[in-house]
Amino acid sequence: MSRSSGAGAAGTPGGRPPGRWTGPLESAALLTVLRVPARSAASTRGVLPWAPLVGLVLGGIATGVAVTGAHLVSALAGAVLGVAVLAALTRGLHLDGLADTADGLGPLRDRERALRVMRQGDVGPFGVVTLLLTVLLQVACAAALLADDSGWTALWTAPLAGRLMMARTGLPGVPTARGSSLGQSVAGTVSRAWLTGCGLAAAALVTAAAAGDWVLAGQLLGSAAAGLAAAELLLRRARARLGGVTGDVMGAMGEAAATVTLLVAAAVVR
Repeated sequence: MSRSSGAGAAGTPGGRPPGRWTGPLESAALLTVLRVPARSAASTRGVLPWAPLVGLVLGGIATGVAVTGAHLVSALAGAVLGVAVLAALTRGLHLDGLADTADGLGPLRDRERALRVMRQGDVGPFGVVTLLLTVLLQVACAAALLADDSGWTALWTAPLAGRLMMARTGLPGVPTARGSSLGQSVAGTVSRAWLTGCGLAAAALVTAAAAGDWVLAGQLLGSAAAGLAAAELLLRRARARLGGVTGDVMGAMGEAAATVTLLVAAAVVR
């Protein structure tokens, strides 16, 4: 069941009048390893609206580490370091969601059994294979991108696209799977105007990162669009099989969007 949606009178997502940094801190508390004061992150209503900002920061840190590793050692070493740092900064939360979602959506099973499997603490063989192949693909694509002087822009774009897609699950009307406490707590917390603004801001930042190279900007935006489309397909599959989104599905969508963004960028950015 969805909570109230849309922006409030003050123009903030969720419609509450919080402190200036309450929303970002709520998002950082759940989506990163950052420790924030409990009173500053007492709810989850700011988690999805501010997820793109979290992706922007995490992407910048991981990209900086990857580029440094590439210069000091090799492109492959930098790619491994970048992917590892991003996983560490998120506590592996989204990768865990990807594995659980793969276990729930992969094998043929009914809805209730799929949800039960996803709530279990262990990871099945389908989830292990999906997780392994995804991480390998991320590393391989990142290494290819780091071999190019402008490839770092795609490494930074991918986490941003992933968190933008996670925010999309908070739009009004997106159903929540039965039994998902996180899904219910963040349902309807992102207004369409807010998400549109985040998307436009993200596109502007990506274009600015291309530093006047309009071909590169188009390649980056096209790669991100492909990543968002892939995550949208995953969302549709989750709605059909599970009845809606869960916290695991949100994480899986973020990883799917980021991975496909890297894949397409590695193919086109030269």
